[in-house]
Amino acid sequence: MTNNAFSTLPLSADFLANLGSLDYQEMTPIQAQSLPAILDGKDVKAQAKTGSGKTAAFGIGLLHKIDPKQFKTQALVLCPTRELADQVSKELRRLARAIPNVKILTLCGGTPIGPQFGSLEFPPHIAVGTPGRILKHCGKESLKLDQVDTLVLDEADRMLDMGFAEDILAIIGYTPRQRQTLLFSATYPDEIRKISASVQNAPIDIQVESLHDTSVIRQLFYEVPKGDKSSALMNLLLHHQPESTVVFCGRKQQCQELADEVNAKGFRALALHGDLEQKDRDRVLVQFANKSIPILIATDVAARGLDIKDLGAVINYELSPDPEIYIHRIGRTGRAGSQGLALSLFHTSEAPKVSAIEKQLQQTLRFEEVPVDTDAATPPQGAMVTLCINSGRKDKLRPGDILGALTGDKTLQGKDIGKIDIFDMVAYVAVTRKDAKAALKILGEGKIKGRNMLVWKL
Repeated sequence: MTNNAFSTLPLSADFLANLGSLDYQEMTPIQAQSLPAILDGKDVKAQAKTGSGKTAAFGIGLLHKIDPKQFKTQALVLCPTRELADQVSKELRRLARAIPNVKILTLCGGTPIGPQFGSLEFPPHIAVGTPGRILKHCGKESLKLDQVDTLVLDEADRMLDMGFAEDILAIIGYTPRQRQTLLFSATYPDEIRKISASVQNAPIDIQVESLHDTSVIRQLFYEVPKGDKSSALMNLLLHHQPESTVVFCGRKQQCQELADEVNAKGFRALALHGDLEQKDRDRVLVQFANKSIPILIATDVAARGLDIKDLGAVINYELSPDPEIYIHRIGRTGRAGSQGLALSLFHTSEAPKVSAIEKQLQQTLRFEEVPVDTDAATPPQGAMVTLCINSGRKDKLRPGDILGALTGDKTLQGKDIGKIDIFDMVAYVAVTRKDAKAALKILGEGKIKGRNMLVWKL
């Protein structure tokens, strides 16, 4: 038994048993360093990268204090995007299995506010949401924060980048002065230090290794003439053939224009940026996560909270002037012991950005020529196809219902079915590309839960 075992923490036997069932065996560095202070009620300011286990760190801490018999909001978690808020809520629900009757509510913009008012008639023990929507509920007094014991600012640097500083301070004004405040951030700009100083009380400062393990990521840089970036990007995709790729751009308009350009050349790409409505964002993320679309072209802010376990490659179509952003981007590939691939395009005028990355990494970067032997290659298409069903959570539709309908007559097997995502009014199921026509016929001509449903291919 190591000192990093969860059993060394002052947690109940039921809570520890649930952690074991979730395969939480040993604490990650951020958990080992922050949890003792969090469980001791201290404020914590922690620098931690995506995928470091920070959600479990603050989740275990705030759940340890929750009293489910007190029907009041006792914890608030603020996140920069709806996607991250949804992920945090899911993880908190998993961690809370050992605590009966804990209500966790997600409150985000981009979704109708009416149903949220109904859900708030009985206050949640834990509210998770984006600053704009949380502040709106505070202003309408539908969410009361005067009994909050624990406040979490998750990915605080991104919330500040998105212009939420005033909203965050306004929300904090609704909470008690005597509270525990936990701040987690991937980077530590001066604005983070300022907000910490204004809202935290003598925080414990924790900085685990903030750089991703770049030794498992193959990093290649390509200098290209102005006007040649898009053709260079397509050549790299054809040459390396990654199963899934995130291409980072700097601007929303650039994302959409680039997606349109590569799609016109036979690639399958979708753009993810701030101008998309929520239902369109959901559809984009579903298709990329389930391997129907192999290329996602995104801004940094839009890609925050993107949880893809085995990303084949990251391509920096436009380098950020902040080398920490570069490190954060490429850390999405090369996880779970697999070899990662990070490709970066730059013009001669962007050489200072490359030098800043080299200095930050403290290693010599590798420069190559853009491959041109790609005439015989075909654009990656994605292993799966997504089918959309006009029914969802509100109709009590469950993944098992869709799986059963698809495999009932033995035409398709479980291995032919991929990820199933169910939203309030719609559901998505991924099927292997070769079986898409058969799956569409089965669902279109058959019944799901005894009902005929409209089904189409995205």
